[in-house]
Amino acid sequence: MRLKDKTILVSAAGQGIGRASAIACALEGAKVIAADINETTLASLAEEHPDIQTRNLDVCDRTAIDALAAELPPLDGLFNCAGFVHHGTVLDISEEDWAFSFDLNVTSMYRMTQAFLPAMRERARTSGTASILNMSSMASSIKGFPLRTLYGATKAAVIGLTKGIAADFVAEGIRCNALCPGTVDTPSLRGPIAAAPDPAEAERNFIARQPMGRLATVDDLTPMVVYLLSDESRFVSGQALLVDGGVTI
Repeated sequence: MRLKDKTILVSAAGQGIGRASAIACALEGAKVIAADINETTLASLAEEHPDIQTRNLDVCDRTAIDALAAELPPLDGLFNCAGFVHHGTVLDISEEDWAFSFDLNVTSMYRMTQAFLPAMRERARTSGTASILNMSSMASSIKGFPLRTLYGATKAAVIGLTKGIAADFVAEGIRCNALCPGTVDTPSLRGPIAAAPDPAEAERNFIARQPMGRLATVDDLTPMVVYLLSDESRFVSGQALLVDGGVTI
């Protein structure tokens, strides 16, 4: 039980990587709080896994975040997983698109970390370590992709945010890392594929990115999530860790 007795909060836990991560952490013994804005997917998660606590949360709502931070015990782990993928070149980005993507993909992590970090610092003083994990991407400062300018800009900012947090609190036992997946087969990917003029071709194009010849599954990501939230990674901080099927070889 690699996360026994740890309290871990996962945002965007209703589906996709967040849901799989919440389940994986619970199976490793953690007390998991799964947060999401979608009450339907949260209800499904709670029904399937009654040991996981669920909380409805809009990570763009500072008041709601502060209220949840006041309610919960100090966290051992925080996984900031919420995000949105904008499709288009720089010429397709409206002011509204820019503001929304940065608010959800970056500013939400600032809000969540600022709300939960004070108690995590106290927790780290007794346990020796606490871990923050931020969802970034291979599409970031690591590599550019067509039609991902805004998404890549936000995920590059996440890496910068991660490194700053890590540098400021490393001496206190707080670790902060960024997870950088390749293309993952999730509901958020299946939507754009289905909406493409030729869905089969769109899927083939996404698969073609991966030298391993397939899309990542959520189960390809969760071992890294568990590792970075566990004490096994106690000497790892400030890193952008790739799980990308060889895209950036």
